[in-house]
Amino acid sequence: MSSDSRTGSAEVTERLARSAILGLLAERNAGATICPSEAARRVGGENWRGAMAAVHAAATALDAEGSVRLCQRGKAVARPVGAYRIGRA
Repeated sequence: MSSDSRTGSAEVTERLARSAILGLLAERNAGATICPSEAARRVGGENWRGAMAAVHAAATALDAEGSVRLCQRGKAVARPVGAYRIGRA
């Protein structure tokens, strides 16, 4: 166990968020996108808003790795401001 349990919990949450993002995309048609809140609801249940920071971090990391793309108004963006969608790379 980590010496700082908050760090350990954050890592697990981001790992779960990554899995939720990739899982939701795998369930959709090739060109479909998901809303970050869908992934947060999958990992956070009723407390999904608390999972949003981990989902945003996971989406950003997956985008940097080239696994997903972040989109606004149908166009890929490096740093979304406001509402955005997550799609397959």
